[in-house]
Amino acid sequence: MAYYSKDTNICLVLDLLKAHGVKKVIASPGATNTSIVASMQADGWFEMYSSVDERSAAYMACGLAEESGEPVVVSCTGATASRNYFPGLTEAYYRKLPIICITSSQNSAFIGHLYQQLTDRSVYPNDLFVAGEQVQWIKDKMDYWDCENKINKVLLACKRNGGGPVHLNVQNNMFAIESVDQTKCRVIARYTSEDELPQLPSGKIGIFISSHRKFTSEETEIIDGFCAAYDAAVFCEKTSGYYGRYRVDFAIAGLQKQHKFKEANLDMLIHIGDMTADYQTTSVLNAPIVWRVSEDGEIRVKFKHLEAVFQMKEKTFFSHYSKDTNDKKNSFVEQCRAVCDSIRENIPELPLSNVWCAKTLAPIMPADSVVHLGILNSYRSWNLFVLPPTVHTMSNVGGFGIDGCTSTLIGASLSNPNKIHFLVTGDLAFFYDLNAIGNRHIGSNVRILLINNGVGGEFKIWGRANKPINVDFYIAAGGHFGNKSKDLVKHFAQDLGFEYLSASTKEEFLKVVPDFTNPMITEKPIILEVFEDVENQDKALQLIQNILAGNVKDQICAANNMIGKIMKKIGI
Repeated sequence: MAYYSKDTNICLVLDLLKAHGVKKVIASPGATNTSIVASMQADGWFEMYSSVDERSAAYMACGLAEESGEPVVVSCTGATASRNYFPGLTEAYYRKLPIICITSSQNSAFIGHLYQQLTDRSVYPNDLFVAGEQVQWIKDKMDYWDCENKINKVLLACKRNGGGPVHLNVQNNMFAIESVDQTKCRVIARYTSEDELPQLPSGKIGIFISSHRKFTSEETEIIDGFCAAYDAAVFCEKTSGYYGRYRVDFAIAGLQKQHKFKEANLDMLIHIGDMTADYQTTSVLNAPIVWRVSEDGEIRVKFKHLEAVFQMKEKTFFSHYSKDTNDKKNSFVEQCRAVCDSIRENIPELPLSNVWCAKTLAPIMPADSVVHLGILNSYRSWNLFVLPPTVHTMSNVGGFGIDGCTSTLIGASLSNPNKIHFLVTGDLAFFYDLNAIGNRHIGSNVRILLINNGVGGEFKIWGRANKPINVDFYIAAGGHFGNKSKDLVKHFAQDLGFEYLSASTKEEFLKVVPDFTNPMITEKPIILEVFEDVENQDKALQLIQNILAGNVKDQICAANNMIGKIMKKIGI
């Protein structure tokens, strides 16, 4: 035990400096940085030097970093001290020298309120740092996780893409030093294709692919080969772009409220792709080791236990870790599918709703078509079911806004007039982007499923309507756009040259399904408007998320029996 700052964020900075191999420090005297300098002095790891003049300290760091080839920390107090680093750090920026500038600060809430010796370091010139973060006091686990990610990101940046100076502004309690145990920190590493890559951990491996462009056949085969060698499964959402042999649509299992599946507990998770709309799968996947593979090499800690980022093509990563074997394994992916299939086979009778429409249409969507999904309600409903393997799915999950889904559909449909493009959307999103269906370039390969419940349904499901106020007035925006008029969309669509279909019951819906899912390009684009009550969408979701309620043991037993039969069939 040694004497360290009692501020957890300072101890975390020290631990991560050591974990990243940073030893050299040039400290300037001052009150605000007393805690961090005293902690470094007491630690014994750091190679420390003193410089009264901060301007000189920054230039000393330039020389030390250049000659040693190592990162160098400079530490100063508040007031104008940090401003005196500017000339030396500008030099370091243009020479790509790895200087780690750690400025110490009082509470940032005091900025602008005439507190002494406190300058605003939230912004700085463009040519001063390649990365910078504010390291706040740590009050809880979320703060700790946030600071851990920020510090890792900054320390990695000083050597990335040729290197350069970086900045950590650390709030602290000045003279607060006491005898404390050191913190335990999570170190994030970054690897490129030129580095010696770490050994792949053993155990149960899962790959999660969030929103991603469609994988090529070559990329798919490489991922499949990796999974076959390590008995891995690929957990996918509707925009993952992967349609290989190891795909699992796991959202319906993740949605289950009264049962957690052991298949979601992994020894290692490999994360690829960008934004995800799959709240259900991401909320249950759990692994103590997470690796992220992305060409941008950015630190994206979607899953809390990120240990390494691989800045390279996914093809490069999976090719490196693949191995030649005649033992093609698929028991884990079959277990995952068996669980999901068992749940889907026990879905009770659902009311007319977006979920019921998805359940009905998903298995019969035309081959080689494209399905665009509106965010949240439509996406969630369709993400619970499995589409034919040649059907590609898209959604505007990047910005996650209500606007633009119809325009995106139309733009995509122009790329190939012989490929059918579907859109599933709600009424608010549809009317928000209404002018798009008047575009003169719309082809006959466009088909829109409009779920019209006359309100923002997202604000009335999961019990959200049980409020002391009527959410329809302003929160859910009920009653707009004709208030579920049976004629408004019909006349507008027909006047614009669309074939218009509608349904207010399941029976009416089933009658028009053959026309809507016709695998041939029809004479006109189609709009199918389904009038539903939002209460039915809420009821359908409640039924699906409680499929295992009441007879959990029987359902689990059935799933286990199915898994056993599959494993026996494949000789395991």
